[in-house]
Amino acid sequence: MAGAPLRVIASVASSSAEHARRRIALRLLPFLFVLYIANYLDRTSVAYAAIGMARDLGFNDHVLGMGIGIFFLSYVTLQIPGALLVERWSARGMISATMIVWGSLTALTAIVHTPAQLYLARFLLGAAEAGFFPGVIVYLSHWFIQEDRAKATGNFMAAIPLSLVIGSPVAGWILSHNWFAVQGWRWLFFLEGVPAIFLGVVAFFFLTDRPREAGWLTAEQRQWISRKLEEEKPPNRQFFSLGEALRSRTVFLLATAAFLDCSGADRHAV
Repeated sequence: MAGAPLRVIASVASSSAEHARRRIALRLLPFLFVLYIANYLDRTSVAYAAIGMARDLGFNDHVLGMGIGIFFLSYVTLQIPGALLVERWSARGMISATMIVWGSLTALTAIVHTPAQLYLARFLLGAAEAGFFPGVIVYLSHWFIQEDRAKATGNFMAAIPLSLVIGSPVAGWILSHNWFAVQGWRWLFFLEGVPAIFLGVVAFFFLTDRPREAGWLTAEQRQWISRKLEEEKPPNRQFFSLGEALRSRTVFLLATAAFLDCSGADRHAV
């Protein structure tokens, strides 16, 4: 009989924990999913606009290839600094700022006239987008316990194929219209850039950096998720130099897998 109250307490605690996990997932994942769709639409818009740019601006395959490729030069370089900003500064601020900047750059790509302008726009776009994906992955670790983290990441990344499904017909429809005597490819950049700006503003007010700051969770839920995440941290954290990280077999294998995955995905998108 004495154990009955303890079982009831444990059951209530378990129910509260499940509710907290479910509430976090329903609050964050759909919104982050939409943000990633916007991210991929802006990144791949140049592929859909290429034919129109070649026709109207005389860009050849070399110019367009450079315009697409130079994006990744700054993108790769600034991914790690972007993730560190999320960890040490503010995920909400980082995600919001990057979206507003990359949305503005995508919209401004509509006014390019020369190869140099295209290169600059794409290089800056890569720099602006660099911190978004690694930043979100770090952000998920601030909210999801280890048991839920892989599923949350998978649900977030499911936005990639959906963005390609959405992007093609939407881009085709926009490209077929020359509103106000402005070429369709220019409208494509503008109309795909503006939503990112809007979502960036919304993200600043919608996202919360840490569970302890979440007014949409109860005090009990905030305490539980904060305590659980703290318990899951390794007791003795190890720090590695850049050289040690680059020589790590694990890092090499993960980098190779990511390279092959991105090569196939981005080639298909373009």
